[in-house]
Amino acid sequence: MKILVATDAWHPQVNGVVQTLTMMSQATRTLGVEMVFLTPQSFRTVAMPGYPGIRLALPPPGRIARLIEEAKPDAIHIATEGPIGMLVRQYCRARSLALSSSFHTRFPEYVSARLPIPEAWVWAMLRWFHSLSGSVMAATAPLAQELSERGFGNVRVWPRGVDAKLFRPRASDLGLPRPVFLSVGRLAVEKNLEAFLDLDLPGTKVVVGDGPQRASLQRRYRDVAFLGEQFGERLAETYAAADVFVFPSKTDTFGLVLLEALASGVPVAAFPVTGPRDVIGHAPVGVLNDDLRQACLAALKLSREDCRAFALERSWEASAQAFLKNILIAASGRADAGDSPLSVTTRTPA
Repeated sequence: MKILVATDAWHPQVNGVVQTLTMMSQATRTLGVEMVFLTPQSFRTVAMPGYPGIRLALPPPGRIARLIEEAKPDAIHIATEGPIGMLVRQYCRARSLALSSSFHTRFPEYVSARLPIPEAWVWAMLRWFHSLSGSVMAATAPLAQELSERGFGNVRVWPRGVDAKLFRPRASDLGLPRPVFLSVGRLAVEKNLEAFLDLDLPGTKVVVGDGPQRASLQRRYRDVAFLGEQFGERLAETYAAADVFVFPSKTDTFGLVLLEALASGVPVAAFPVTGPRDVIGHAPVGVLNDDLRQACLAALKLSREDCRAFALERSWEASAQAFLKNILIAASGRADAGDSPLSVTTRTPA
C-alpha cells in the first residue's frame, strides 16, 4: 500500500508534526506500507511572516496534480491546513477522491492571539477544510470528543508514541545548580514561555530550542540557560539531566515533548489544558495546576520510575497501526460534494 501525505510542515522544521510524520514513515514501513510526502521541498517557498525559519510553499495547482498522479497513491492524507493541504483538498474534491486528514494545531487560539479575528471564524474554516475527510484524526480521545462537539465529522483517535530506546533514564548532569527545570520546544509567543521563565524557582531553568523569540528572551532572562536546538543523543541526555519538565503552552493539541520527558523519567509540570491534560490525565507522572510554580515544586516529589513506566505503554508501532486503520476507513468512502465554509459550520458528527 502507498500513502501520499500532503504536509506544509517538513524538514528542516523541528516540530511535532514533522516528528510524527517521520516516525510514521518508519513505523509503517515494517507493516508493508510506503509513505510518500508532498512537501514544501517540491515548490518555491517564502518565509512565514515573523517566523523566518518556517517556509510557506507557493504550489501551482497543476504541479500538485502532476506530483500526485506520478506517485499513484492508494490513499491520500492531508496533514496540515496550509497551501499544500488546501490544493490537495481541492484536487481530491474535483475528482471525488477519498481522503483523510489530521488536526495538529489549535489555530483558532493561535490566530486570535495575534490578529483581530474571532476564534469562531477560524473554527468554521477548519470545519470546512476537514469536511471532506473520511477520517479526521486527533491525538487524544478528549480532543476527538471536542472536535465532534464543535461539528467536525468522522473524528477518530490517532495516538502518538515515543522512542523509548533513545529517551530513557541515564546518568547525565548539566553541571548546573539543581533542581533543573527544563522546557523544550520552539521559542515563539504561542508557547507561552514567559509563564515559565517568570517563575521564582530554586535551582536552574533550562530552555532547549530556537525560534523568533530566542534573542529577546535571552536578553530579558539572563539567569536562564538557553542551550539552543538539540537532537538525538544530546537532547536525550539533556532530558535525563532534568528534575522537572515544564510545559507552559496552552495551545498545543498534544506535545510529543511530554512523552519524551516521561520516557526519560522526568515528571511534568503544566497548566490543566488540552495537551498535557489529555496526555497525563490522572496518572501520577505530572502535576497540572493553574499555579505553574506550585506545579513545578510538586512535580519534584513524583516518582521517576512511574514516569518511565507510563511512557513505555505508548509506542510508535501502536500509533502506526491506528493511523493505518483510520486511513483504510477513509479510503473505503468517497468525498462529498459540499464545499462552502459556511455550509458546514453546523455539521453534525458522523
